[in-house]
Amino acid sequence: MAIKSQGTWYVSFELPPGKRTSARATETFRNERGAKKFARAKLVDTPNVTAGTLNPHLPKRTIAATQILEWLEE
Repeated sequence: MAIKSQGTWYVSFELPPGKRTSARATETFRNERGAKKFARAKLVDTPNVTAGTLNPHLPKRTIAATQILEWLEE
């Protein structure tokens, strides 16, 4: 049985180079504030950070890597 996430937001980021190319990891958060704090910290390590809301949370938000800085300023 799948474990249900307790979060409504996610932040996905690129892992440091290693054995696999383009490896990513994702963390979930209960609120947007926590997701923004984590995303800001990850931007120190990699510019390839994305975020958004998890289903079935509405309204659906998807923040591309090119929009992260703008989202952090909201």
